Amino acid sequence: MTGLRSEPLNASHDREGFCCGVAALDGYLQRQASQDMKRHVAAVFVMTREEDPRTILGFYTLASYAVETSGLPEETRGKLPRYPTTPATLIGRLARSVDQPGLGSLLLADALGRILDTATQVASALVVVDAKDDPAAAFYQKHGFIPFAGNARKLFLPMKTIAAARQRSTR
Repeated sequence: MTGLRSEPLNASHDREGFCCGVAALDGYLQRQASQDMKRHVAAVFVMTREEDPRTILGFYTLASYAVETSGLPEETRGKLPRYPTTPATLIGRLARSVDQPGLGSLLLADALGRILDTATQVASALVVVDAKDDPAAAFYQKHGFIPFAGNARKLFLPMKTIAAARQRSTR
């Protein structure tokens, strides 16, 4: 991610100038994201260029989440303690500017790295996403996410998978 930086959303960022082409996501960043951060219901991270830290190239949100363990595939369920719910992290929103093709994968990698880094402080066995449409679900599946049974747009990725990918990339 040379020349790019990721940081929490703050007042210096130009939220009004961001356009991903999806009105709900643009509106969220422009009108609701700061309030969600103040209320501690979502952590919002933006990606900018080091030489232009005001212009938002993309953003994502993270929040604590719990998954009903019974809703997971048997293969995943068998590797988890037999608790009714499993701690997870939700990537609630992820969007890139319309003029930044390919940045979605970098935003996702940044989010997954951040989640993995914090999982030692706040337990999280899975990362969950609720894809807004079929192309978004396909994007996440391309990156290894697994659909929940009965809901092709709700997907998850085990933390062990993320840790193993990081380990491979540092070799």
